[in-house]
Amino acid sequence: MISDQHNISRRNFLSSAGLLTAGALIAPKILFAQAKALGPVEIIIKAAATSKINVTKLRGNIFMLDGSGGNIAVLNGPEGKLLVDAGIGVSKPHVFSALNSISKNPIKVLINSHWHFDHTSGNEWIHEAGATIIGQDITREHLTKSIHQEDWNYTFKPLPKQALPTVLFKTEHEHQFNGEKIHIQTYQPAHTDCDSSIYFPNADILHVADTFWNSYYPMIDYSTGGSIDGMITAAARNVARTTNKTIIIPGHGAVGNRAQLIDFHEMLVTIRQRVAKLKNQGRSLKEVIAAKPTASYDKKWGGFVIKGDFFTMLVYKGV
Repeated sequence: MISDQHNISRRNFLSSAGLLTAGALIAPKILFAQAKALGPVEIIIKAAATSKINVTKLRGNIFMLDGSGGNIAVLNGPEGKLLVDAGIGVSKPHVFSALNSISKNPIKVLINSHWHFDHTSGNEWIHEAGATIIGQDITREHLTKSIHQEDWNYTFKPLPKQALPTVLFKTEHEHQFNGEKIHIQTYQPAHTDCDSSIYFPNADILHVADTFWNSYYPMIDYSTGGSIDGMITAAARNVARTTNKTIIIPGHGAVGNRAQLIDFHEMLVTIRQRVAKLKNQGRSLKEVIAAKPTASYDKKWGGFVIKGDFFTMLVYKGV
């Protein structure tokens, strides 16, 4: 995940994806000129069809896959494989090959961390492979209907019935598998209104999905209840739930640790304060963007799909 090979793979994905990944948007006017005929989501899907899947061994029998939208956790053992998130459906051959490189054990369980397509559009083939799908009730509800995401200018269609979670929970759920008592717990609205964390206590590994983008500005999806204040609250909760020994799997970015969670929380708090102060002075969105409230953070956090100006817009929208 943190190797040069991984960094090259990520750069290639970005160049083919037009600086865009699911859960994040760069305004269409700055997409590559040759990609103008395609919308941002179509560009992502096209890129995911050929993107390399990287496998990182974490601790014990838990691995992380990246390269198909959101990061995928894999718990492997004699009972089979349990996955957290499904990636993008067109990545199936590459994800399947990566899973087989871990073991030939069948896929038995899939947990959806939230509804976004880069975490769920692989649900159908993973269910067909034999997995029972677990998800929050709100996640299932979103996946049963069309959702127009204004910032992406894209309408997501419902998933087929066989791709929907069938084991549902409202606030928390426990699942015993391969010797791990996996604890799933929801957040208050943050990245969306249906975010969940997934904790593997024996290994002390916490998958926080898109409530944490490691070293990147995050997307906040206001179309389904996202909130900058909720992101800050979720980040603080993630810090409180971890120790210096905990391995953190972010929704996007490299495998993380508690110190990086603390940096992420501090960045969110500071930028929110700066943007709110300017907005309360009566400044327009254009004026606030021109003031560059993210400038001191852009070098570290603006190197992936969301740049400082776009993140300023997202924060402005929520304060």
